[in-house]
Amino acid sequence: MAVELGKTEAEKILFAVDESWLDRRQEEILEPDLPIIDPHHHLWDRGSRYLLDEVLRDIGSGHNVRATVYLQCDSMYRADGDPLMAPLGETEFVNGVAAMSASGAYGPARVCAGIVGFADLTLGDRIDPLLDAHVRASGRFRGVRHCSVWDTDQTIKSTPMDFPKGLLLDARFREGFARLQHYGLSFDSWIYHSQIAELADLASAFPATPIVLDHIGAPLGIGAYAGKREEVFSTWRKNIFDLARRPNAHVKLGGMGMHLFGFDFEHRDMPASSEDLAGAWKPYVESCIEAFGVERCMFESNFPVDKRSCSYAVLWNAYKRLASGCSSSEKAALFFNTAKSVYRLEA
Repeated sequence: MAVELGKTEAEKILFAVDESWLDRRQEEILEPDLPIIDPHHHLWDRGSRYLLDEVLRDIGSGHNVRATVYLQCDSMYRADGDPLMAPLGETEFVNGVAAMSASGAYGPARVCAGIVGFADLTLGDRIDPLLDAHVRASGRFRGVRHCSVWDTDQTIKSTPMDFPKGLLLDARFREGFARLQHYGLSFDSWIYHSQIAELADLASAFPATPIVLDHIGAPLGIGAYAGKREEVFSTWRKNIFDLARRPNAHVKLGGMGMHLFGFDFEHRDMPASSEDLAGAWKPYVESCIEAFGVERCMFESNFPVDKRSCSYAVLWNAYKRLASGCSSSEKAALFFNTAKSVYRLEA
């Protein structure tokens, strides 16, 4: 189990957003009719607030977002009852938001059309009651994310939680992971670039379970990795191509606005333009598409986490710039069809 360390205070530091700063950068929306499924965003009210109103404000900024997928972030766990079932509160909460959106009263986009929640897979087959409850609680429940970020440099923090070394290789974890196939669920993985080989091993061991690598596998650019971008990129790229050899593995193109990538966009006097973002991210996005193909790649917002670096409008403009050389069918995969397929959406 992960150990919680000063969660509320850490979240304020990691996820603080300056809306007035973001508003200083305004851009015309590129390809405004291009349909988008945003396959990765969060909802929370803890130190900062990002709920339906805030999501609607962002996706209403001009891009044609048709649906979104909610990703686990430990929101609204049950305070009472069996601790094992506490994460069910997150699914119940998000399903309520999804139901509001599905009413059509809040616009055409279907927010939280898919839900990825949490289950402690280190509990092995004892996790079955929770997995069953998740599936019964919402017809939108699609998968589980059990974060496992770890690095030898313990000063690198991307979550208020701490995780043990080698979690994806742990026998108890894999016993629980094996239960995902029984429920027809996918697995989202939040790891750093030094851990991608562990995920490749997991994907080989469970070839029938769809696996999604979040945030391109986080090639680190801070702490012990500061000033070593070329070295890290070389290691990361090798691991990405190795992971891509597993046909059940997919990758989300995003998360690069987080501080741990070391681009420092959040520290500029003026927010970066979509050209700036696309220029910095191009080698990573092109490597992922080359390795996985567009059918296993999907652009993501990772909002509100990436909102520290850029607005929703600028972010998706950057992605459209990065895909400018793609055909219409390739764009359809990157912005819509891969997410629709992986998360089995009706959008």
